[in-house]
Parts: sequence; C-alpha cells; structure tokens
Amino acid sequence: MVGVSFLGWSGRLAGSRAGGSCAAPVGPASTEGTGASAVQDLLPRPRPALATAAPPTAAASATAATAAVWSAEPLAVDEARLAAASLVTYRIRQRLRYTYDGPAHDLVHRLVVLPPNRHGDQTSRHGELTVSAPAARVSWERGPDGLRAATVTLDEVPGVLDFEAAAIVERGPAVTWPELPASSLTGRRLLAATALTAPDETLLAVASRLAGPDPLTTARRCCAWVFENIAYLPGSTTVGTTAAQAVAGGAGVCQDQAHVMIALCRAAGLPARYVLGHLVGDGASHAWVEVVLPDGWAPPAPGRSRGPSGPSTAGGAGAAAVALDPCHNRLADRRYVTIATGRDYHDVMPTSGVYRGSGRGLLAASQRVEIVGLEA
Repeated sequence: MVGVSFLGWSGRLAGSRAGGSCAAPVGPASTEGTGASAVQDLLPRPRPALATAAPPTAAASATAATAAVWSAEPLAVDEARLAAASLVTYRIRQRLRYTYDGPAHDLVHRLVVLPPNRHGDQTSRHGELTVSAPAARVSWERGPDGLRAATVTLDEVPGVLDFEAAAIVERGPAVTWPELPASSLTGRRLLAATALTAPDETLLAVASRLAGPDPLTTARRCCAWVFENIAYLPGSTTVGTTAAQAVAGGAGVCQDQAHVMIALCRAAGLPARYVLGHLVGDGASHAWVEVVLPDGWAPPAPGRSRGPSGPSTAGGAGAAAVALDPCHNRLADRRYVTIATGRDYHDVMPTSGVYRGSGRGLLAASQRVEIVGLEA
C-alpha cells in the first residue's frame, strides 16, 4: 500500500466536539476562499477502493463465526467475571454523521476508527469501514505502533455523509501489556514534548516533585495528580488546548487529562504515549496514557491471575507499555479497547480532513462497545 501525506488536517469543524463520556473528534475544515490549497498529494494517489472497504489485513467477507458475533446478544458482565475470564470478545460499532448546510466538494477525509491487528493481549478479528456515498474512494495506510488510517476521497459531497466502523476484538487468554524494545526507553519519539504536551514552569515543578527512583511509582503519582487536579468538565477546553492551558484552567476532558499526564511523565524522564480507544458501553471515544517502563517494573495487567503479584517482566522485550487512565485514576483493564496510540491527540485524531465549499458541516457521533463473548 502506497502511503500518502496530506496537508491541512488541523482545521476544526464548528460544533465538532462530540458529546458523551469523553471525546473530541475533529471534522473536516472548509478551505473555500482561503487562497490556500485544500490538499496536496505528496505521493501518487493509491488505486481507488470500494466505498465499503475492509483494511488490507482483514478478510474480504465475514466468516460464519463473525456473523454470529454480529447477531449475538450483549452480555451483562461484572468486573469480577470480566477479570477472571480467559477470553473476552467485544463488538464495536461507531457512526460519524456529517450534515452539510451548503455545497461541499473535493473532500479528503482521514479516519482512525479501527483497532490495530495486535496490541498487547488485544487482537482484532474483523474490521470494516462503510461510507454512505457510493462514489467514495477508500485507501488504507499503516502508521507507527500499528496505527491503521483510512483516507476517504469524494469529488461531490452529499448533504448527509455517514462513516460507519465495525470491529470485533478479543482480549486474552494471557493478559499482558504491549511489549516494546528497550530502545523505546531512551528514544526521543515518546520523550520529546509536542505542541500539545510541552510543559511550562508549573508542570516542570510538579514533575520534579513526583519523580522518584521507582518508575512505576512515578507513573502512578503522575496519574493521581492529574485525577486530583484536573476536573472532568466537558466544554471547558477545545481540541487545541495544551497541557499547560488545562493545568492553568484546572479542568478539561479525557484528552486534556491524558496530555497533562504525558507532559508530567516525559518531564520526569518516563516515555509516554497517548491512547485513543473506547470503554465498554455507550458514549464517545475515550483517551488514556501508556507509560513505557523497563523490563521488571511493569505491574501485572488487570485480569486473569497468572502468578504472584508484584512487578513483572515485559516478556524479555526490554520494556512494557503500561496503561493508566488519569480520568479514573486506575490501570486500564478489560473495560478498555485500544484503537490507536501516538505522541499526542494529533497523531490519532479519529476524524479529520478538508473539503472545498461554502457550506459548514455538523458532526453527530455515536458508538457502542459491547461484550458478546466470555470464556471462563
């Protein structure tokens, strides 16, 4: 698959911050009348695909087993049963509907809505993206850390445009954190500040107080500090709010809480990455943090017990990406499903793009993540 680079993903659609438990998708921005090029292909355009397309790694059609998962009744599972299960199957459905109040054309839209093939103990069994416009062209590219991004191009945009993502994911039987090479502990990619995570003097001072010789304890302290000092308050920030601004305001949503924790961890010398994903149930996308810890310091992953408690190894890989949720001040357990990881929100924006036209687009997002299979 030929990769394609695009310009102009930073535009924000009015009213695009979705409701729900915690999320902030960005919609495509109009470039009509700006005098700037809406999009520039830096490499040859991939061959057009069907409007209903599965990622390159997925089967072209669902198997009988997959069909059974789609029709299965969701299970009501308490945390104890979920933690003790050897295998958990999840069904994910997500819809992004854009309604345009005027003409729109030459749409180039990027979507990060399907999970990676593997992420720790999480395995993607099936994934597909459906676009309501039959003339849409869909191509796929792979990014760092297994990220799967779809690019949808459309010459003439209808008044209502739907993107629907569907996936089947399994977790288990061995509950493990994602393994990373030892080089990730010192590489600049997850240690360097970004525009959204750059620490100011306040964050640097807090990180200095929280840092200690035990990396796991430091990570937990950073998580707890965010939980105690950044109130969850929808509408208090925008998708462009930085970690420093969220700290100054004392409030934000899960995106902001994740950025603040990342800023603290990196300032304390711990590599950290942003996680886009879902919590079981209804609502919007969620965000949390993975902190890269050396071999021997990762705690047991929440779930099926496989031995004594205490620091565990990363399977000899050199490092493990331990997931913590500062919005709830806890380790991410089997209620969480990962879609993508990156340096910050900009790397994994679930929906973004550009188009030409005078009309504005309004985004309505809905999703549901259900447990449909459980093996003891």
